[in-house]
Amino acid sequence: MSKVYVIGIGPGEEAYMTQAAKDGIEASNIIIGYKTYINLIEPLIKDKEVIDSGMKKEIERCYLAIDLAEEGKVVSLVSSGDPGIYGMAGALLEVKGQRNSQVQVEVIPGITAVSAAAASLGAPLMHDFAIISLSDLLTDWEVIKKRIHMAGDGDFVIGLYNPKSKGRVTQIEEAREILLKYRKKETPVGIVKNAKREGEEVVITTLDKMLEHNIDMLTVVIIGNSNTYIENGKMITPRGYKL
Repeated sequence: MSKVYVIGIGPGEEAYMTQAAKDGIEASNIIIGYKTYINLIEPLIKDKEVIDSGMKKEIERCYLAIDLAEEGKVVSLVSSGDPGIYGMAGALLEVKGQRNSQVQVEVIPGITAVSAAAASLGAPLMHDFAIISLSDLLTDWEVIKKRIHMAGDGDFVIGLYNPKSKGRVTQIEEAREILLKYRKKETPVGIVKNAKREGEEVVITTLDKMLEHNIDMLTVVIIGNSNTYIENGKMITPRGYKL
C-alpha cells in the first residue's frame, strides 16, 4: 500500500498527540519532517527510517514523500500543531495534484498552537476568533495589515502566529498600533511561548503593554475582543450564556 500520512503532532509532547497520529507513525516505514519537529517525537520513531531537513524545505519534503510512497512505502510527513493550519497538508496535496499521483493521502489533525496557548491562558477563544500569521515570507505585508484591520474592526479575538523573529521585528509593533485603533489599551493579551511543551512561558498583559514582554517565533499572542476579561489570573471571553 502506497500512502502518505500528513500528521499533526500538536505541541510536540506525546501526551498531547492523538492516538490516530501515533498509529499513523507506527504504520509508516519512513518519517519525514523539519528537524526540530522530528526531535520532538524521537521516542516514537527510533525504529523508523527518518529523513529530516531544515527550514524553507517544505516543498522538497512533499516531493520526497510522494516519490517514496509511489515506490510502495508508507510515509509519515510530520507537521507541528495541525497540518491543515499553516502546516504541510496543503503543500502535500498541491504536489500530489501537480504530479497527478495516485498515492493515497490521509491528513491526521493535531492540536494547533492557538488552541494549546488558549488552554494555558484560560478560555480566550470562547467566541468568534481569527488567526493571522505575521510572517510576510509567503504573504505580502500590506495584505496581512488589511486582515488585521478587518479582524480588529470585526471585534474578533485574534491569535497571532509567527509574531516576531530576529530579522522581522517591526510587524508585531505595527499590528499592535493597528489594533489600538479598534481596541481599548486595557484589552487583555495573552503571550504564550512553547505552549504545552517543555519550557512553556505564560504571560497575561494588556494591549498597551504587550511589547514589554518577550515575543519570538515560538510564541503565540492572543488579543481579546471588547468583552474579554481577566479573572483569577485567566483570560475569559464570554460566550454569552446567561449565568
